[in-house]
Amino acid sequence: MTLDMLKFGKQAVITAVGGEGALRCRLLDMGLIPKTKVMVRKVAPMGDPIELFLRGYELTIRLEDARNIEIEPVEEGAGEK
Repeated sequence: MTLDMLKFGKQAVITAVGGEGALRCRLLDMGLIPKTKVMVRKVAPMGDPIELFLRGYELTIRLEDARNIEIEPVEEGAGEK
């Protein structure tokens, strides 16, 4: 599953970052690295871009870029007591 498919309010863990050259470097520089937990905070009225919450800050990216990021959804309540 890729990041562009994650629904509003849901969380996931990044498993891989694709893309080539400058795009991949830019995604990694923005903190989108494997094993990072992300959550979709907001979605623009037309669906693009999306706002993510990760590492304590908000990040807005285009769906085209989000398609390069592989994720694994986090089950609700997993790891909580």
